[in-house]
Amino acid sequence: MIAAESHYVAFAAAYARGCLRIDVDDDTAIARGVEAGLKLHRFKRSAMLPRVRAVIGALRGFAATSIADLGSGRGAFVWPLLDALPIELVATDMLDYRAKLFADVRRGGIDRVHGVRADATALPFADASTDVVTALEVLEHMPGDGPARAAAEAMRVARTAVIATVPSQADDNPEHVHLFTRDTLAALFAGARKVSIDYVLGHIVCVATK
Repeated sequence: MIAAESHYVAFAAAYARGCLRIDVDDDTAIARGVEAGLKLHRFKRSAMLPRVRAVIGALRGFAATSIADLGSGRGAFVWPLLDALPIELVATDMLDYRAKLFADVRRGGIDRVHGVRADATALPFADASTDVVTALEVLEHMPGDGPARAAAEAMRVARTAVIATVPSQADDNPEHVHLFTRDTLAALFAGARKVSIDYVLGHIVCVATK
């Protein structure tokens, strides 16, 4: 059985309830999820990454209550943000099954999260419709002019700021098709009122304030 010390139990239980369409308490939901072979390891806690702490600090500074997260994937950054902050978060991903993960968590009782299938370069959201847009470990994966287009969309949708993190050093991940520097990352947000760049343990944290 998973525990609060090792997992985000409330989110894991909500996922199990939503996925299995059951109305039971957290412990029972998790037990049923384990029996059904659901991938509850997605909700495992890990040591808070320095760049995640930096993002959470920035979000607190903006007093953000609503966030659109680009390329949310399996939720590696979504669960720490939801756990740390009283926010409403729209998790987006291009893949249906990943967007469904967040939709199932919402269906299971966590109404602060929404799952939306969306392309980060053409977001289905109105202008200035959320406090902050986050793009955490996303831009380096996007081929061609994808990062610039995603940055422009993020700036359009955000009311207050866009927060992006990317690796600052080359690595052996074949999915990393861009290596940004302070200048090239800041240039994506040239239209912002202010762009702040910090280096955090092998990563760059960019905060573009509107």
